[in-house]
Amino acid sequence: MNCFVTGTDTGVGKTLISCALLHVFATKGLRVAGMKPVATGCDGDGNNQDAQQLQNASNVQMTTDQVNPYRFRDAIAPHIAARNGGVCIDFNRILTSYNELATRADVVVVEGVGGFKVPLNASQDIADLAKQLDLPVVLVVGIRLGCINHALLTASAIELCGLKCAGWVANILDAGMPALLDNIDALQQRLPAPMLGVVPWQLQPDARAVALNLQSGWMAMH
Repeated sequence: MNCFVTGTDTGVGKTLISCALLHVFATKGLRVAGMKPVATGCDGDGNNQDAQQLQNASNVQMTTDQVNPYRFRDAIAPHIAARNGGVCIDFNRILTSYNELATRADVVVVEGVGGFKVPLNASQDIADLAKQLDLPVVLVVGIRLGCINHALLTASAIELCGLKCAGWVANILDAGMPALLDNIDALQQRLPAPMLGVVPWQLQPDARAVALNLQSGWMAMH
């Protein structure tokens, strides 16, 4: 049940959905661990809010370096942030951390950064990382204008990598979007994976509440 969570863009709710999935698995009595291999936009102490949320939603002991091996202060594309910091993102380091978590947890949920094709170094991107981890992918679709195109392109990229899209989540970012339900219906008809749930717009997103939206969809697949 380990999975890699990606999104149609940055800011579409990958962390929210990742934490919600961790809560779903934890309610089944499983040991769960969240991982954010690369994060940008860290505070002055080198802490990243997304990684901290994943760690808080986990129920196994793990270090910050295991949860978030690479973290950068600048909130910019990770390969640029790494270059500015004199660092090259090495997949071996990420895989080592993942394997350490996988030995302690029944389920590891790995959250990407940005979209599915965001570069991580001079020759590798998020898609390459997901492929090396060899995990089924959960696609978070931010429901707003343009979401159909972004979702279908991302789903095609996942398929081209030889990875399985285990399911997708409709996360409503614009509650006033015209033809909102029609857009979700169009995605259901076209995406080659089951919809795990629809997450309503929330002023203050709550991963535990979202877990209730996803529980039946995920468990129906297993």
